[in-house]
Amino acid sequence: MSEEQSLANVGFIGMGVMGKNLALNLADNGYSLAAFDLDSGKVAAAIAQDRTEAPNSAPRIRGCSSYTELLAKTDTPRIIFVSVPAGDPVDHVCSKLIDAGIGADDIVVDTGNSLWTDTRDRETKYAGSFIFFSTAVSGGEEGARFGPALMPSGDPYAWTRMRPVLEAISAKVDAETGLPIERREPGNPVIEGEPCAAYIGDSGSGHYVKMVHNGIEYADMQLICEVYHLMRHAMSMTPVEIAEVLREWNKGPLHSYLIEISAEVLDQVDQETGKPLVDIILDKAGQKGTGLWTAVSSLQVGAPAPTITNAVFARALSTLKEVRVEASKSLPGPAGNGITTSREEMVEQLHDALYCAKICAYAQGFQLMQIAAKEHGWDLNFSSIAKIWRAGCIIRAVFLQPIADAFERNPDLHSLLMDPFFAEQVGRYQSNWRSVVAQAVLAGIPAGAISSALAYYDSYRTEVLPANLLQGQRDYFGAHTFERVDRQDGKYHVKWADPERPLVKA
Repeated sequence: MSEEQSLANVGFIGMGVMGKNLALNLADNGYSLAAFDLDSGKVAAAIAQDRTEAPNSAPRIRGCSSYTELLAKTDTPRIIFVSVPAGDPVDHVCSKLIDAGIGADDIVVDTGNSLWTDTRDRETKYAGSFIFFSTAVSGGEEGARFGPALMPSGDPYAWTRMRPVLEAISAKVDAETGLPIERREPGNPVIEGEPCAAYIGDSGSGHYVKMVHNGIEYADMQLICEVYHLMRHAMSMTPVEIAEVLREWNKGPLHSYLIEISAEVLDQVDQETGKPLVDIILDKAGQKGTGLWTAVSSLQVGAPAPTITNAVFARALSTLKEVRVEASKSLPGPAGNGITTSREEMVEQLHDALYCAKICAYAQGFQLMQIAAKEHGWDLNFSSIAKIWRAGCIIRAVFLQPIADAFERNPDLHSLLMDPFFAEQVGRYQSNWRSVVAQAVLAGIPAGAISSALAYYDSYRTEVLPANLLQGQRDYFGAHTFERVDRQDGKYHVKWADPERPLVKA
């Protein structure tokens, strides 16, 4: 059979930004593709880029004009990647593939940011028509092209077929150091190192883990932004000066992709005005849903995630730009900037505050996954999850190796805060963390994520919380009952309306 007539190794549907880059990544790793998109121009653009990047090889991406043609040009049993917006578009593609004659042993792989419950429902819905599998993808455009972090879940049989493909296209880390092995050269993929792709578990678990990843991402970004805000408006530092500080921090325990790109953004000059770009960008932040889903899920399963949730609220507050402008003219703040330390000392305190708050944000995310896993019957390997996130994804950081080590030491670890390493770290740096929160309050600079992380830490380490009074209040107005500390024999209620207020067993 000629090259032109030979069947593609995989099919690919959706040639948008993420889809095109994942397709080129697959091609670099030796896979031939049959590609389809409702917009034929996107397929043509992907083919053109492929020919530019690999001019001396046989065509690696071949365009298709229909779902039927894509199936006809893909070797069986088929693997069909789908990269379309979450929600109805995924089901539209699945329906069209059924109409086109997809086989029961074919695998359809959802690579989008689908809500995990939708993924779970689809695995049941399409059973018998084809195998619905999912792999959550993190890393953005560049990650998709040169190696993302992948969180696959679903049918274990499908994983055995998908494993070599997903491990090949994933990001890689050095086995000894845990640091990313990065090479951004078309046609020269990273093949050495440990792959940042591992089977997460049963139906929907991969997209749930990716959802929590994005929730942690929200928190991490907000923490950095609050530190920037304090430097800029309480310490009168320029964006360039702040960028220098972040680059210095990036040499130590805060080393991460988000710190790196924050410095790049702060260093950038607006080409039209010559002003720092950050001063030209409107302070209204959007969201695509995953942070919100994480916050909602934390409330649903009863997992405290105040720093993640605060980060979602911070974005919501940012959208109230017009209201904030009016409020800034009438609502008074504190006199003075509240900063009482030298710049050098304050920078050190901010470093420590960011580090401690970051530990708490990750602790919240992993604890959420633990509680959700118990509720949904998932057997999640948290060390493996931390290892997946060491490269390719948005929250990739040197910080993730000690997290992986913590769960290696104790797979049932209730909280990162209880791990000896992290307990020692927070204990060492908490004084500066507390100082930052105090000075932010006195300066009138909002630091909701940093302060919520501290409140979370203090609540976690407090033996007796004021929930005892809260339970008394609930019993008073709603007869909600309470338990006693001096015995474990069920619940009690005080008959508050009775002048004698007798205590009765509920």
